[in-house]
Amino acid sequence: MIPTTLTELAEVTGGRIAGLGESEAGGLTITGAVVTDSREAEPGSLYVARIGEHADGHGFIAGAAQRGAVAALVTQDTGPLPRVVVADEQAAFVALARHLVDARPQLNVVGITGSSGKTSTKDLLGQVLARDGETVAPVGSYNSEVGVPLTVCRITDSTRHLVVEMGARGIGHVRYLTEIAPPRIGIVLNVGSAHVGEFGSQAAIAEAKSELVQALRSDGVAILNADDPLVRAMAGRTTARVLLVGEAQDAEVRATGVTLGADGRARFRCSGPFGTAEVHLAVAGRHQVGNALAVIAAAHESGMAIETIGAALRDAGPVSRYRMEIDTRADGVTIVNDAYNANPESMTAALDAVAAMAGGRRAVAVLGPMLELGAEAEAAHRAVGSAAAEHGVHTVIVVGDQARGIGEGASSGGSHVEYAPDVESAYAMTVDIVEAGDIVLVKSSNGAGLRFLGDRLRDTPVSAKEDLTC
Repeated sequence: MIPTTLTELAEVTGGRIAGLGESEAGGLTITGAVVTDSREAEPGSLYVARIGEHADGHGFIAGAAQRGAVAALVTQDTGPLPRVVVADEQAAFVALARHLVDARPQLNVVGITGSSGKTSTKDLLGQVLARDGETVAPVGSYNSEVGVPLTVCRITDSTRHLVVEMGARGIGHVRYLTEIAPPRIGIVLNVGSAHVGEFGSQAAIAEAKSELVQALRSDGVAILNADDPLVRAMAGRTTARVLLVGEAQDAEVRATGVTLGADGRARFRCSGPFGTAEVHLAVAGRHQVGNALAVIAAAHESGMAIETIGAALRDAGPVSRYRMEIDTRADGVTIVNDAYNANPESMTAALDAVAAMAGGRRAVAVLGPMLELGAEAEAAHRAVGSAAAEHGVHTVIVVGDQARGIGEGASSGGSHVEYAPDVESAYAMTVDIVEAGDIVLVKSSNGAGLRFLGDRLRDTPVSAKEDLTC
């Protein structure tokens, strides 16, 4: 964090200082991380005591102090730490984050949104931009009204690039996040069916995602997916310069000659304002091509040479957990754990990657429910099952009643189907079915908990079957 005194914190947030004299407050400087979890506090930290759905952060101020926090941002005048008392801790938190961005006028802020691929793209972009200078990118999926200010508060006086992932659960959410960290470059990856149950339609999702490009200044750059009609149409919603990326013929940053290796990793030729370059990705899945094109465009617009960008992408691997994590056990079984989240588009993308990686090997897919699809859920699950069969998946293990449609679609397509009522049953069933040399995809929405099943399968060799049946 940019060093900030307690006095400055009070001025920025409109709060009052407590637990310390006025003269002393000017000498107390916050130099460590800003945290909302007391367990993450460190020497010099500011602890933001949020009142959440399940816990009141004011009860953990003492714990933050024990770990080295030097101050707290609170709405209740309590606790052992010097503190700034405010009426609304969220508004104060946002005010602090915006103040830090405004204090760095040369900071290059890149915002990313989309129905899927946001986290993978920000991980790639963060690694690429780091070749050019100090870069701050979100941890995991910090893309909410809490995650964005937490990310912003990690910038320092020497930070050159700030990557901000922007999620939305409704109209106005992305706009709110752009006000915390106004982007110079905005990337819209896609408009899928994730959360259509909450938004009501893809058109509403598109409207929400377009808030990113609407927030760009006229001297900014909107990087839009030319292969997604709903995203392409956002060109008319911004005063910023538009840069289309994709495989469409008119894409200004375009991929051609895409191939997928036996390792599931893509290679392609990229053409753009910089000329042409051969790009080799270190992350698995054909869907990463679109993500990489957005990264290439954003990095080039940030002043980087294509040679440096290409070299960085060749080395840029997975950062956030449970996104196409690939582990091959000693018995030759490959576990592909892509169970952080799921929607019809990402399910199909994962099946594409596994089919390419399988070669002559037997493929097993352990699939759980896709949540928040609303009225489209039943048809969407059946379609995913059909896609699994079309991709040559030998056995589909369906986890939970909400995912039953996957089994119906897979069975009608010729795959063998097993039903597991819960994750524990799915574990025992998968261990029993999997043979040496198989490739196993584990995927579901986050709430289904299959990501932890993927970890267990990674650590369970075929020889463990005997132990489970004894």
